[in-house]
Amino acid sequence: MPCHAQGGTQCSTTGSMQCSATAVQGCVLLRETCSVVPRGMQCSGVRESMTVAGTHTKMATIPLGFNIDAPRWDQSTFVGRLKHFLNITDPRTVLVPEEELDRAKALVEGCSGEKMNLIGRMSFQVPGGMAITGCMLQFYRTVPAVVFWQWVNQSFNALVNYTNRNAASPITLRQIGVAYFTATGTALATAVGLNLYTKRAPPLLARWVPFAAVAAANCVNIPMMRQQEIINGVIVTDGDNNELGHSRRAAVKGIAQVVVSRITMAAPGMIILPIIMERLEKFPFMQRIRVLHGPLQVLLCGGFLLFMVPAACALFPQRCSLALTDLELELRDSIVAKHGDKVPYVYFNKGL
Repeated sequence: MPCHAQGGTQCSTTGSMQCSATAVQGCVLLRETCSVVPRGMQCSGVRESMTVAGTHTKMATIPLGFNIDAPRWDQSTFVGRLKHFLNITDPRTVLVPEEELDRAKALVEGCSGEKMNLIGRMSFQVPGGMAITGCMLQFYRTVPAVVFWQWVNQSFNALVNYTNRNAASPITLRQIGVAYFTATGTALATAVGLNLYTKRAPPLLARWVPFAAVAAANCVNIPMMRQQEIINGVIVTDGDNNELGHSRRAAVKGIAQVVVSRITMAAPGMIILPIIMERLEKFPFMQRIRVLHGPLQVLLCGGFLLFMVPAACALFPQRCSLALTDLELELRDSIVAKHGDKVPYVYFNKGL
């Protein structure tokens, strides 16, 4: 017999569930705090888009027992994680209309969390990142330009980090403000300091200053934005998702992996592109079209990010693991007392 989701949407449960592919896709844009939903569908944490954006009529057949949280590809391999993140970082999902997202939220009954803001979604990393990175690489010569574009970049990063935090660890507005101004100050100090230092250095070194500033700021911005996880720990579970407690060491490991991923995401474009532009600008035809240098760098940055965003996100498993022996002594003793040697590893969501 059919089950009915919120809003009157009907899903057949005879052998399989048939729901709008776009509706299921919309879960990539919903945040957590969810409960049990129709027959085996569950919803929490980072969502995975199921189809190409803009598909409004295609139907997706969903077998009974389908778990909307579970990625469709093996997350123990890099290739599986790459396919997963190629899917959820697809820039085309940014164009999904709000009404489709609302319909998805109603269909997946029990998803009580809010939609992710547009700019903070991982699917916006390519269009947003290419514009900002291209401008940072183009306008690096003067201090006012460096200050402005580093500020824009850190504002963007702060919003992305907040949106993709582990939502189980709330953060106050004051902590958000401290994290934002600390990261912005670090980026500006690094960029302006290196910019002045490289005035007499080879031109290529000056072109690499934006990357140095971005890398330094990421090392500050992400830990500061997710400081509650470091202070209070993140939820760790066993292999069957049974909660075991909170671990600060797990939080540190997860955040460190995210920092590495973010720097890796930016590195190829911000290191290789300056070399390309340094050589291209020596050609006479490039000197005649200086006004197009900026748009060209934006497009080239987009080419790098189109692959590097999912590749960098896929460097480490989303469901991170930590050996029992590496946990805090108190938590380790508690787990051993309850489960003996049956839990050699604990698992947690590292965030993005």
